[in-house]
Amino acid sequence: MGERVKTDMIGRRRFLVRTGCLLLGGPAAAATGRTDAMRETGWQTETGARDMTLFLCGDVMTGRGIDQALPHPAGPTLHEPYVTSARDYVALAERASGRIPRPLAFDYVWGDALAEWARVRPDVRIVNLETAVTTRDDWQRDKGIHYRMHPANVPCLTAASIDCCVLANNHVLDWGYAGLAETLATLRGTGMQTAGAGRDTAEAAAPAVLPVAGKGRVLVWAFGMTSSGIPPAWAARAGQPGVNLLADPSAATLRKIAAQVKAAKRTGDVAVASIHWGENWGYAVPDEHRAFAHGLVDQCGIDVVHGHSSHHPIGIEIYRGRPILYGCGDFINDYEGIGGHEAYRGDLSLMYFARVEPASGRLRRLSMIPLQMRRFRLNRAAAADVRWLRASLDRECRRFGCQVEAGPQGSLDVHG
Repeated sequence: MGERVKTDMIGRRRFLVRTGCLLLGGPAAAATGRTDAMRETGWQTETGARDMTLFLCGDVMTGRGIDQALPHPAGPTLHEPYVTSARDYVALAERASGRIPRPLAFDYVWGDALAEWARVRPDVRIVNLETAVTTRDDWQRDKGIHYRMHPANVPCLTAASIDCCVLANNHVLDWGYAGLAETLATLRGTGMQTAGAGRDTAEAAAPAVLPVAGKGRVLVWAFGMTSSGIPPAWAARAGQPGVNLLADPSAATLRKIAAQVKAAKRTGDVAVASIHWGENWGYAVPDEHRAFAHGLVDQCGIDVVHGHSSHHPIGIEIYRGRPILYGCGDFINDYEGIGGHEAYRGDLSLMYFARVEPASGRLRRLSMIPLQMRRFRLNRAAAADVRWLRASLDRECRRFGCQVEAGPQGSLDVHG
């Protein structure tokens, strides 16, 4: 504990003296004489009261094993090459980490994330929901993995006060078009907004509009790419449900997105492009992904690029004052006890908090809270795991001109 406190204090001194830094206030904050304790009670106590704080994360996979541990599980039958019952994933997790208290309370899986949300108080919470929410049995025969959560378990999502579920991913249609329709109806019935999937092209391409009282709006466009495993046939078309699948990361695609953003974005809006792209494992960021992300900022007016599909966090870039999260890693999954890819530490998750100035769209702070999935619950990561994550992310972020340093209360802060 003493080592962590010492590291946090050194990190704070560094960013308080940096000019043009993207963290807490810079020299002006130091001049006010406010204490660290005041700053750490919540970001709303900082300068820039009209700034917006966005919570972002990677894949939220509450289907399969997690669904079986919740109060109202869907049918357990799976159509996977080696696993035929979703209950087997519960057994694997228990074998690895100990008994899971079933049935789970609806807020159980979020664990220590709940306290972090209460502390930071983000204005909006955006997740990539990588599961169908349905009782339908029309499983997709050409896919080997199918995620499904029973609609009666949707309080698992509302317990976390999720504002927007991004659905442009490779699991939302696992249980067919009827399953997608039930997913959309169930989520929207709770008041949560969706982006990236719909009953036709227009609905799938439409942004989620998240009003923030006294500050403005956050607009979320969601896109998918086949590189993440989305079948081309899942693309929404005129009169056909599906996901907002991009044909390619080309200049023509950027022009199309630019027209959509221009038609919807108003002065003071914060625009988010949430993209499901790339491989599950590995740190490499394809050159075409980086060029496309830059184009979203330069040509389309996007303020935050929210990438996902990787099962572990990968590099971050601050480009022209805008954060590009190339891959946020899984946030919640049922992989506990499954061997393979241990070197990537897929058991570790990150909460991303981006503080943005709406008037300019520029990032003021990007901070991450490391967590670890154990017994289907998010727990604060141990000090050694935080150090490992910091070193790994710092190595990858330096490729893009950024650094990751230890921040207050066990956080990791990104300098651009």
